[in-house]
Amino acid sequence: MIRIAHLSDIHFGGENVVAVAAAAELVAQGGFDLTIVSGDLTQFGARSEFEAAAAWLKTLPAPVLVCPGNHDAPYLAWWERFFTPFARFKRLIGPVEAQTHVAPAFMVRGLNTARGVQPRANWSKGQISRRQTREATDWLCGGPQDKLKILVCHHPLTEMIGGPMTGRVWGGPAAAQALAECRVDLVLSGHIHVPFAWPYPFGDGKTYAVGAGTLSVRERGVPAGFNIIEVDEDEIRVIAQAWERSHYTPYRTWSLDRRR
Repeated sequence: MIRIAHLSDIHFGGENVVAVAAAAELVAQGGFDLTIVSGDLTQFGARSEFEAAAAWLKTLPAPVLVCPGNHDAPYLAWWERFFTPFARFKRLIGPVEAQTHVAPAFMVRGLNTARGVQPRANWSKGQISRRQTREATDWLCGGPQDKLKILVCHHPLTEMIGGPMTGRVWGGPAAAQALAECRVDLVLSGHIHVPFAWPYPFGDGKTYAVGAGTLSVRERGVPAGFNIIEVDEDEIRVIAQAWERSHYTPYRTWSLDRRR
């Protein structure tokens, strides 16, 4: 069985301190094959927030794959935001683009859907370029057919129905269709602070969008939490964990048919 911990939107500077510490402890004891953090490690992209995020990441057992989110571009340092929006992330956390992890039973690729500046009013929304989509599908779909294939980004490529906010990812639906048509299994994201799982309406219907909640105090109707993903030959189970003031408890579980 494959076991993956999927965390997102920790927002150091506005984190739920006890929930963050407890999540790290649970992950450390959970025997996971990989831990994924899908962006928004910081609240304002401040150096002190990145330093706190980096220290926390070091408490997680390897391997760990981390992608940036829109909050990881400096909010107040405008020169950096315009010209080097993810320099702090790269220096203190790690690669910004094309992060990969390959294991005997699965393979994962991360990419950056956040932008420092955009030609629209709300810079928090996402973008995925044709180049990013092409490179991700080429890498994932070029792997062995029997491996579970996972893409990680911060923004949901298609909108969560009834969600508390939108990602409005430019290029997102086209990317989702391309990933489905090349038989990627999971697309993991964060951003909206609510866990979800549903199939893309493309291909054979067995490429699934999965979102993790937040570990910050910026809750949107759902307690702070993260996802545990378990995969066997027949099924993908997404178990959303909710923080109940002193411990985590299963909040909701999705059972998804695995492509054969």
